[in-house]
Amino acid sequence: MPALDGLRILDMTQYEAGPSCTQALAWFGADVVKVEPPGAGDPARGIDNVPRDYFMYWNCNKRSIAIDLTTVEGRQLLLSLAPRFDVFVENYGPGVVAKLDIGYEVLKAANPGIIYASIKGYGLSGPYANRKCFDGVAQATAGALSTTGYADGEPLLPGPTTGDSGTGVQAALAIVSAYVQKLRTGEGQQIEVSMQEAMTYYMRTRVSMVPGWGERPAPRAGNGALAVNNLYPCAGGGPNDHIMIMAVTPRMFRDLCTAMERPDLVTDPRFATNEDRVANTAELRAEIAAWTCRYPKHEVAERLEAAGVPGGPVLDTSELLRDPHLVARGFVKTIEHPEQGPVPMLGWAPRLSASEVDLVAAPGLGAHTDEVLGADLGLDSAAVAELRARGIVE
Repeated sequence: MPALDGLRILDMTQYEAGPSCTQALAWFGADVVKVEPPGAGDPARGIDNVPRDYFMYWNCNKRSIAIDLTTVEGRQLLLSLAPRFDVFVENYGPGVVAKLDIGYEVLKAANPGIIYASIKGYGLSGPYANRKCFDGVAQATAGALSTTGYADGEPLLPGPTTGDSGTGVQAALAIVSAYVQKLRTGEGQQIEVSMQEAMTYYMRTRVSMVPGWGERPAPRAGNGALAVNNLYPCAGGGPNDHIMIMAVTPRMFRDLCTAMERPDLVTDPRFATNEDRVANTAELRAEIAAWTCRYPKHEVAERLEAAGVPGGPVLDTSELLRDPHLVARGFVKTIEHPEQGPVPMLGWAPRLSASEVDLVAAPGLGAHTDEVLGADLGLDSAAVAELRARGIVE
C-alpha cells in the first residue's frame, strides 16, 4: 500500500514551488486534485520560452479540475469540496487568496480539521510579505547568489531551482508532519513556508565556514578554494569534460596520489601537510590537472573509485538521461502522455520498501472535473454540463 494512501489534497498551486510540494506527496500515494482556472490553467502550462514538458515534470500523479473561483458558484464548489479533503495547498501571489476569500479561516469554517498550507515568497508577515517572488529572487535574497561564482566576478544564479523545489519539499515535510499530528489530536492547522527562509536553510554550510558570521560575507570561491577540493579538466576538451575531486582528509590526499601513480607528492615538502597544500594550492592544482587531462572524465572517476577517493564527472543534462547508474536504478523513466507521446522523466529519490507508486503522466486541464465533482459532490453529468456551459468549470 502506498505510504500516504488515503491522504487527500486540494492543490491550488502553480509554477514550481507549490506543484513540487504536492507532487512529492502524490509520489508517496496521496490523492492530489489540482484546482486550476478554466482556459489557461496553471500558468506553467503555457509559460513563455519554457517547453511544455516543464508542466509535466512537476505535476505527475495528480488529477485536474478546472473551476472559476472568481464566480460565486465556483467558489462554493471549492468550499463544498473542502470537507472531503485533508489538506489545502496554495502558492498564489500576495493578495490573491484574500481577494478570492478562501483563506485559512474560511476553509477552516468549511472543514475544521483542514491542514492549510501557504507557500509564499517571504511568508505571511514581515516587511517583505507583499513582494512577489520566483526561484531566482529567493536564491538572491537567501544569499545563494552571493556565494556562487568567482571572487573577481559577479554573483551567479545556481543551476538547480532550489528556491522553488527546495521550498516545495520542505512544505511537503511540514504537511506530512501536520498530518501525523492530526492523526494524534484530530486537529488541523495552518502552515506557512517562506521561499526566502527555505532557501536560507540550504546556506548553513556556507555561513558556517565564515568565522564570526554576520560580520563579513562568505566569499565566492568558484569550484573550490583548495586544489584537493576542486574541478579539473579531463580529456576531450568539451565544456563539461571535467571532474570534481574532493579529497578532504590527509588519507584521501594520499589515496589521490596513489590513483595518480604519484606517491612522490605525498612526501613533497610543498604538499606534506594541509597547511603546505593550502600555501601551494596553485602548484598542486597543476600536478592534478596534468593527470586528469590524460583521461576521459569517466575513466578518471573509475580510477578515483578504485583508490577510494570521492570524485564525480560533470554530467550535462542530456547525459543524466543516459547515465548507466541512474538507468540501472530505474530513476530515469519514460511516461506516455496522451498529447505529447513518450516523455523522459527523472524520478523521485526517496525509496520506501513497503510503498510503491507508479508514475502517471500530468493531467490535461480539467481532465477530472466530471470525475471529482461526481464522486465528491454527487453532481451528475447533466449538472456538470450545465456548469460547464456557463463557464464555471471546464
